Amino acid sequence: MKRPAYRIVVTGSECTGKTTLALELARNFGAPCSGEFVREYLNGKAAVLTAVDVIPIAVGQIAVEDRAIEEAAGLVIHDTDLLSTVVYARHYYGFCPEWIVEKAQQRRADLYLLLHPDVPWVADGLQRDRPEQRDHLHAQFRSALKDLDARFVDITGSWEDRRALAFRSIQDLLGG
Repeated sequence: MKRPAYRIVVTGSECTGKTTLALELARNFGAPCSGEFVREYLNGKAAVLTAVDVIPIAVGQIAVEDRAIEEAAGLVIHDTDLLSTVVYARHYYGFCPEWIVEKAQQRRADLYLLLHPDVPWVADGLQRDRPEQRDHLHAQFRSALKDLDARFVDITGSWEDRRALAFRSIQDLLGG
């Protein structure tokens, strides 16, 4: 029986370079990469998100993660995971359905790369309406990772520094 793939999640507040870094890591390690489902969902909805969207977003996020896991030989990269759904639901709506919180705990990744909001804000056309709250959201992500008892590495600094630290952290997890 083969060992399940190591799961790496690139996470953090809005516009911190998660997608760029996740795709770079996937290319470098030859691993599949699941996207941030909420992007796809927003494009299909073409309206402002509300609390009723949390459940379909969670279901879609689980599906995109599972597809990438099925493709993985030894490593899979996730551009966010279900924990982001938990953090954003609590942030925007004050609650998250308990089953989503439980699923996030059950699906905890092997390593989270927590990107700091110490890079310039770059609008990406999505509903990114709170650039001034990235530090607050970052603290919420950090707290959620600690509550999850997740292994995580703080990714800070220049893009070059971020890349190097992310690559090194994954190599350490894989044993060299």
